[in-house]
Amino acid sequence: MSAKLKIILVALIAIAAKGADAQSISEEYRDSAIIGRNVIQRFLDYFKESNKPKKHKKFDVSFIGGPHYSSDTQLGLGLVAAGNYYMHGDTTNMPSNVSLYGDVSTVGFYLLGIRGNNIFPDDSQRLEYNMYFYSFPTKFWGIGYENGKRSSNENKFKQFYIKASADWYFKAAKGLYFGPGAEYFFIKGSDIGSDYLHLWQGQRLHTSTIAAGVSVKYDTRDSYTEPHSGWLLCLTQRFAPKFMGNRYAFSYTQFKGSHYNKVWKGGILAAGINAKFNYGNVPWGMLASFGGSSTMRGYYEGRYRDKIAIDAVVELRQHVWRRNGIAIWGGAGTVVPSLKAMSWRKVLPCVGAGYRWEFKERCNVRLDFGIGRGETSFIFNINEAF
Repeated sequence: MSAKLKIILVALIAIAAKGADAQSISEEYRDSAIIGRNVIQRFLDYFKESNKPKKHKKFDVSFIGGPHYSSDTQLGLGLVAAGNYYMHGDTTNMPSNVSLYGDVSTVGFYLLGIRGNNIFPDDSQRLEYNMYFYSFPTKFWGIGYENGKRSSNENKFKQFYIKASADWYFKAAKGLYFGPGAEYFFIKGSDIGSDYLHLWQGQRLHTSTIAAGVSVKYDTRDSYTEPHSGWLLCLTQRFAPKFMGNRYAFSYTQFKGSHYNKVWKGGILAAGINAKFNYGNVPWGMLASFGGSSTMRGYYEGRYRDKIAIDAVVELRQHVWRRNGIAIWGGAGTVVPSLKAMSWRKVLPCVGAGYRWEFKERCNVRLDFGIGRGETSFIFNINEAF
């Protein structure tokens, strides 16, 4: 073989080897791209299918999570696992639901809880429960409307909170339920500046409460999580006497009412009212209040607290396109030590607007921006406020 031919042969082998390497690298990139596209597509398909009913599944669960921001907790990361199911396969009623939720934020806030509504076959019984705990660097303004409105009273402290509640309802007639219920609360305040201790009016900074009683409910809503029609009227009476181990003996009566009505295509007009009346020696952590993610959105939760709290709201919820919707609301509320102390001067307004995305069938993720008197709040949560 001539020297020139040898050189040409070696060059061809080198080019072939280089081509093979390039082809191998190209295949690797192609495989990686395919895997990446498959992961992204599965992610998109998951949320695309998450709101479709799956009655063939015994337990239909979906997960959602991500970053969020609120005026209370600042920047945080939340995760919610929401599931629907039917007891003994009875799909003639609305499904039972359960949610496991957790949250952490940059200010040291952390939360873990579970809540749900278990509907028995033929809707003969209902079990409603909510259990959670959190640790939160929060604020306290004192007790009463006058203390709440004073910005100079704002005091930062750390609060550890545990709540466990359960209500077992028995069906008495169509839409009418009654039954026993019980609650446990543990509240501990710490890291309080000595200049602000007087705001607690001599009460212990940590208390535990065990309460029991009965509830009567009239419920014709077509959904627990996103009602389009019907009524909810619920009257609850709880007793926390000393013989149950309570340092502070008191009782309270609570009323919740709401109505939902379709006003036009995709439009739901919802109205709600809440009222809580405490009697006896009530610990600071169990006083009636509003604010936060459910009532009087726009106010810092617990800024206004007293023996009595009453609030009302009207909200328009409008489906816009596919799984997207919006909501606007307006409301008013007040806190007072007694009904005799009621005054229009102490009525606080709230307004707001929000975005809705249907995460599961009749289950929305909501972003709300509320405006109160002298303060605002940004809220990320699951399910409607009421």
